[in-house]
Amino acid sequence: KMMMASEDGGTVNRGSKKLLVIVVLLLAWVLGFCSRLFSVIRFESIIHEFDPWFNYRSTRQLVENDFYHFLNWFDDTAWYPLGRIVGGTVYPGLMVTSGLIHYILNYLHITVHIRDVCVFLAPLFSGMTAICTFLLTREVWDEGAGLFAACFMAIVPGYVSRSVAGSYDNEAVAIFALMLTYFLWIRSLKTGSVFWASLTSLSYFYMVSAWGGYVFIINLIPLHVLVLLIMGRFSARLYVAYTTFFILGLILSMQIPFVGFQPVRSSEHVAAHGVFALLHAYMFLTFVRDHMSWEAFKDLFIGLVFVAGGAVAVMAVFLTWAGYLAPWSGRFYSLFDTSYARIHIPIIASVSEHQPPTWSSMFTDLHMLLIAFPAGIWMCYRRLTDEVVFVLLYALTASYFAGVMVRLILTLTPVVCVVAAITFSRTASLYLADTLEAPIDETEMWFRNEDDQKSFSGNASGRSPSPISSSAAPRRQAPTVPALTASSGGSAAPTATRTKEEMDTALSLPRNLVLGLMMILLLFFAVHCIWVTSSHYSSPSVVLESWNRDGTRNILDDFREAYYWLRQNTHPQSRVMSWWDYGYQIAGFAKRTTIVDNNTWNNSHIALVGKAMSSDEVSAYKLLRMMDVDYVLVIFGGVIGYGGDDINKFLWMVRIAQGEHPDEIKESNYFTTKGEYRIDSSASEIMKNCLMYKLSYHQFGQLETVADQPLGFDRTRSVEIGKKDVELSFLEEAYTSEHWLVRIYRVKDPVNVEESTLGRRSTKLKKKMVYKSIKTEARQRGYIKDKQRVVRGKNRKKPTAPAPSQHQAAATVDGGSS
Repeated sequence: KMMMASEDGGTVNRGSKKLLVIVVLLLAWVLGFCSRLFSVIRFESIIHEFDPWFNYRSTRQLVENDFYHFLNWFDDTAWYPLGRIVGGTVYPGLMVTSGLIHYILNYLHITVHIRDVCVFLAPLFSGMTAICTFLLTREVWDEGAGLFAACFMAIVPGYVSRSVAGSYDNEAVAIFALMLTYFLWIRSLKTGSVFWASLTSLSYFYMVSAWGGYVFIINLIPLHVLVLLIMGRFSARLYVAYTTFFILGLILSMQIPFVGFQPVRSSEHVAAHGVFALLHAYMFLTFVRDHMSWEAFKDLFIGLVFVAGGAVAVMAVFLTWAGYLAPWSGRFYSLFDTSYARIHIPIIASVSEHQPPTWSSMFTDLHMLLIAFPAGIWMCYRRLTDEVVFVLLYALTASYFAGVMVRLILTLTPVVCVVAAITFSRTASLYLADTLEAPIDETEMWFRNEDDQKSFSGNASGRSPSPISSSAAPRRQAPTVPALTASSGGSAAPTATRTKEEMDTALSLPRNLVLGLMMILLLFFAVHCIWVTSSHYSSPSVVLESWNRDGTRNILDDFREAYYWLRQNTHPQSRVMSWWDYGYQIAGFAKRTTIVDNNTWNNSHIALVGKAMSSDEVSAYKLLRMMDVDYVLVIFGGVIGYGGDDINKFLWMVRIAQGEHPDEIKESNYFTTKGEYRIDSSASEIMKNCLMYKLSYHQFGQLETVADQPLGFDRTRSVEIGKKDVELSFLEEAYTSEHWLVRIYRVKDPVNVEESTLGRRSTKLKKKMVYKSIKTEARQRGYIKDKQRVVRGKNRKKPTAPAPSQHQAAATVDGGSS
């Protein structure tokens, strides 16, 4: 920062400054890449979580075949017996990116497996995201703030959580596309160039192909344009930038098969169309205003507003009623009503990432950036340029959505890094300056309105600025303003002319104190980021670890052991039923057919699985036979204290099943008389007899888990189970992992089902009358036993016989008469 402040004095040339910027960015890239490799160092190069396993399978399908086969790939091992058309139900940007990198490396004779490309893709793109954050912050504020933002973005846990090695999910490349699109939008807005607007559309197209969060872009940019119109900041640059971006982006986004015609038929894209029409209406009214009197224009304007507003409302209602315009989706409603998903779409509310965040999670992901964030908002508010307005809108909307859904902290993290970087950059520029009497940079230009900005630009340049290039003018030196003294307590007061030594003496204590606090905050932030990355976000979900008292580590590899057992000991056409969380892993590891998976596109199918888990064994067996299930897999953590098992998720299975089968499944039946969800002796009989309870606690009652506790003590729930003599009649245990984490049961065939020991059920139905035919034996219709059937063939031409002689004719006559 000192180097940039002394550039005008000639102490450091421009080339050295650029070299330093490049070095800092490269170091940020390397630091971000290396800090995301803890999982590979501690475990191995492996795909994490659940969704990344489907992305990896899809990428292998793309690499082993071609793009045409990938788009037309029908996966018959998913959602049995429905299957899934993969090419039309995925965002292919992630797979295409990995496939392209793999192709280039192999073309250069750098042999690498596609799995390694998928594992290291997210750390690679994290550095590119940091560079895009630098470019965006430089356009919004200055280069010093951009360097701060790049360093923050490289290690902040809110972004690391989705970009560690092995986290092969859509967000790995989507956040890069998000920041690149925002940078190009600001660039096109400042220049009014069709070239930059076209690049914005291409970046938006890549974002659409990579992640469904592109809806955030296509709503934030129109909101920015609308606010600029309301603030009276319309310009030709704004018109050129938005219209070019909208038209090209609309056409390109419709080329993604999964998106299709949604940009012109869904309600999530209506705002972009409305702002596009509003811009043209504004241009038309501006043209008319120049050729009419004010009174006539006012009457015309009021009439057009009522007519256009009524026409738009009627058209929207008609298109929605006719089915051409899709209504708001349930996921969209859940962003504005936190209780909507829990009541109407429980499958959305069952995902932990869709819950509102806690303060601890916000602080873990952002740390001290949360403290600098409000100060940066205030500084941006004091300097309202077109690009700063965009940052303020981004911060406002992202803060709200992150407060609704913990998953959306990911979209809040970039703007927090940008705004916090502005805070640190501005503070450093104030307290690291060589002299407080020197003219300061443009961050002190507090323009109250557009007229003051134009007058300042005109006075500085000696001519009146053009309306198109006024806000895109080159940076100029602002007039000198009085500095703040240490004794003023932060109030603005003009200072008398004094020497540099006198001012340094007066401000030595505050300067050292502020700079010391900044260094301490940055140090603690760096330590916190590395610690959270190492301990929270670098453990794959398929491999668990525990620590002994002496510091040694235990690796719990039950998931992969169980999946490998399925792959080696079951028929390739076997069908495995589990809760939808584990569908992608079963298909990726075990290569077996699943009933449901993480796509969750068919709520009724998932509800059927939840009904089977919630029903008693007899009713569940009928459902299992109906779905052609061969094996049932459950996750049980009662032995090792694993809290993410199926017993803790069971209530969501009940709620989802109740939504589709309310007459058979009721959530209240699984609670105690006090309304508690328990698995001990106070649990309800329906809970103790349901299939999930039996599969989890089968033979668990004879197991000692804690030395000073009775048999059958559940370490996860810290209670003794209520039913220890769990017996199965229609399923049998096939495999249980070493730590009882994964349990697999085989569904018995009907011939092997033991007969019930209960007696025949007696009924009080009246005996039906035996029907007697009125036909007697003489009148009954008879039949011929062993009657031969004559099959009629084709007519053949008989040969012509010679005429008989007189002797043969006489013999025939004699024989006939005899």
